[in-house]
Amino acid sequence: MNELQQQVIHELHVQPEIDPQKEVRVSVDFLKAYLVGNKFLEGYVLGISGGQDSTLAGKLGQMAVDELNKELATDRYKFVAVRLPYGTQFDEEDCQDALRFINPTLTYTVNIKGAVDASRLALDTAEISLTDFEKGNEKARERMKVQFSMAAFHHCAVIGTDHAAEAITGFFTKFGDGAADVTPLSRLNKRQGKEMLEFLGCPEHLYNKVPTADLEEDKPALPDEVALGVTYTQIDDYLEGKQVPDDVRQTIERHYLRSEHKRHLPITVFDNFWK
Repeated sequence: MNELQQQVIHELHVQPEIDPQKEVRVSVDFLKAYLVGNKFLEGYVLGISGGQDSTLAGKLGQMAVDELNKELATDRYKFVAVRLPYGTQFDEEDCQDALRFINPTLTYTVNIKGAVDASRLALDTAEISLTDFEKGNEKARERMKVQFSMAAFHHCAVIGTDHAAEAITGFFTKFGDGAADVTPLSRLNKRQGKEMLEFLGCPEHLYNKVPTADLEEDKPALPDEVALGVTYTQIDDYLEGKQVPDDVRQTIERHYLRSEHKRHLPITVFDNFWK
């Protein structure tokens, strides 16, 4: 294991193996403590896509508010699930299965197509032409904007779905799905998230489905692993301190170094980033 691999593992707090039951407890207790420590908050909001990450984060959020309501003999806390399709989503059935598994306090659907198309038209009018990839980022940011609007309405915080296998590659949209108040999955890699969902009794097809951001219209349902050039198994192995082929290691580390700007807050004059 080289020095950079050690640095990445340390920075992202990844363990070589987990006890799924224990890690579920860690995440739920974290989410409960955040609400109790912020007296103006009344719960959590999260966009549900039908994929592994939002399904796990949503279930943990619902568990946290349910436990708090029971322990404090109140109905103050809620988990708000938001469906955020762009037009019609191809895997809508998976989204509905995820919602049934989570059993959220409240569920909304906000179709972002009109807002995204209006934004693109406004840019076109200013002679700023977006590529299909850049339009995908518009979709991700519009989805997060809706979640924060929903959170403001309900006096909630926004849960993020970022995890270590996503963070290492920068495979998220800056100020889109990368923006959130809390990230209960942050120390986990992809296979560890699957282990937790299996422990929680999630329908198998939700955590075994091919991961896709589904943001690009020219490449609909493009698998993450195709876009990244490495598999999540290889990324997980790297994060667990295992040896991976040199070409895989170089690809992962190239993603990590190029996306460093996504993993920190805005730079200030006090950060001395140039030193």
